Amino acid sequence: MQTANTSEGIPAQMRLGLLSPLYLRRLFERMGATYIKLGQFIASAPTSFPAEYVEEFQNCFDRAPPVPYSEIESILREELQRPLDSVYEYIDPVPIASASISQVHGARLKSSQKDVVIKVLKPGIEDTLVADLNFIYLVARVLEFLSPELERTSLVAIIKDIKESMLEEVDFRKEAVNMEAFQRYIEAMGFDRQAKSPFVYQHCSTKRVLTMERLYGVPLTDLDSIRSLVPDPELTLVTALNVWFGSLISCESFHADVHAGNLWLLRDGRVGFIDFGIVGRISPRTWAAMEIFLASFATEDYNAMASALSEMGATGNDIDVDSFAKDLQNIFSSLQQELDTEIIVAAARSSDAAAVSANVVVDERQMNALFLDLFKMG
Repeated sequence: MQTANTSEGIPAQMRLGLLSPLYLRRLFERMGATYIKLGQFIASAPTSFPAEYVEEFQNCFDRAPPVPYSEIESILREELQRPLDSVYEYIDPVPIASASISQVHGARLKSSQKDVVIKVLKPGIEDTLVADLNFIYLVARVLEFLSPELERTSLVAIIKDIKESMLEEVDFRKEAVNMEAFQRYIEAMGFDRQAKSPFVYQHCSTKRVLTMERLYGVPLTDLDSIRSLVPDPELTLVTALNVWFGSLISCESFHADVHAGNLWLLRDGRVGFIDFGIVGRISPRTWAAMEIFLASFATEDYNAMASALSEMGATGNDIDVDSFAKDLQNIFSSLQQELDTEIIVAAARSSDAAAVSANVVVDERQMNALFLDLFKMG
């Protein structure tokens, strides 16, 4: 005898979607590196998850249990293939930070006596990530098969993107390339007095070991320390925004894991960008659509705006562009009436130049309502 599917047997908390953020975060931490990374993804996506979960999962950053230094030392010897005292004057056995997939130690180079940090991939992490992510991907495929309506959420596509991103993170050679590209962008654009990324020491860096310049400063979350270093903390944040925004246009890749822990105010007043394990790239097609969107925003051409958003993948494939344009017009007309806002977007682009700046003064509640309306339309 067949019975209808029910939710009996599932804890009431889970049926109602009321799992405590604290309980869920602790569960993720017990389940290991892959789930800690997923927790970090939740913490970095405030527009996609409830605020209490985003806040709780902030604790997933740099709070993973450290690996004993003896294991780190063994990996360093295996990767560098030479005595460690021939490369480093000393290595601090106490880690500066321990994240889900890597551990960071302070050190000093033997040859130049420069202070560096050594980022080391934790043992067994790559195999764990592959196994866990393949399982999560399989579960997502099964869920979409059992509940076709889930296809509208692009669950499988999201898991696939997360999988590719995480597996790129475990190859520090790619992170080194990303870091060097970002520093070239900073220098080419004349931002070297405002921002910096660490110098990579290639002779003692491999797939599992990344040795880079040690930057001294404070994270942008430490407002008291920031005020002691610069007279205008807000200007520091604007500088960070401008440098990052410009990289969308003029850099080979842009920093896609920008949270306060990865942005530092350095002792010399510059903004330090660190941890380039996750980067993004904008295709020429998407960038062309972005240019059209910015231009249409300035001229209030809502049909062009709707077409550009569709081209960027912000809507479904079967969107009615004319109806979408009318909805956009209604929303932005309402926005102009309700918000005391000033948005200045200046963009200049050529083969070797780009500048983008923004100044926004808005009410946060109203902006959240605007984004919700746009999401519903998309």
